[in-house]
Amino acid sequence: MNSINSTIELISWNVNGLRACRKKTFDSFVDEKSPDLLCLQEVKLNDQVIPKDEFGYSFRHYHLADKKGYSGTAIFSKTEPLSVREDLPDEKHNGEGRVITFEFDGFYLVNVYVPNSKGNLSRLPYRYDSWDPDLKNYLIELRDSKSVILCGDLNVAHQEIDLANPKTNRMSAGFTDKEREGLSNLLAEGFIDTYRHLYPEKTGAYSWWSYRAGARARNVGWRIDYFLVSDDLATSIRGASIHSEVEGSDHCPVGLSLNRA
Repeated sequence: MNSINSTIELISWNVNGLRACRKKTFDSFVDEKSPDLLCLQEVKLNDQVIPKDEFGYSFRHYHLADKKGYSGTAIFSKTEPLSVREDLPDEKHNGEGRVITFEFDGFYLVNVYVPNSKGNLSRLPYRYDSWDPDLKNYLIELRDSKSVILCGDLNVAHQEIDLANPKTNRMSAGFTDKEREGLSNLLAEGFIDTYRHLYPEKTGAYSWWSYRAGARARNVGWRIDYFLVSDDLATSIRGASIHSEVEGSDHCPVGLSLNRA
């Protein structure tokens, strides 16, 4: 990516419906921050309602679910990528618009919206036995040729520090042992949780809050939105941020600053 700036600025945001979020804070936030790369999850669009707006980005790619108004991801970039891929290699994961990969000169950017295990944990076996290992293997395959940046809503709080009430949520979707193990397995393969890399002991740092019981106002939240990088980028990590002041969704944006190679 060519720029006079010394850093690459990235932001990831589960907007929980792009059209709804645009009625609130989305446009003003993007205009103010104007990151080099903006990754969105849960855009909840269909082909008939994709925004014509450029948002200041010359290249925009939406990957939508077959089911209208469900899931979906997008990446906005100021630089055209070398290539674009959708989904994971195994076709059994297709149809929900959950993964986009942009290739640039020095790295792959993978934007992902990981499936929720659901309140009754009915989707936990799919998540644990299939999705998590297939995502891990895909990222390892990419890393064999270039550095990798993974971002998105991973739908898991990794450690007890990553949610306000760990003891009462041990059997809740997003904090089961199996979901946490899936993320641990990925980190064990040489990927870094950039926020915890810089702030290993910071508490109260959350990116999602329930709409119930005034959870956000009381900061009773979960950190389930991440930037992970392959460990060869460890020395390039300049900053990691959680924009908890930004409303418009039940998630807030998270950011990453990387020194350019």
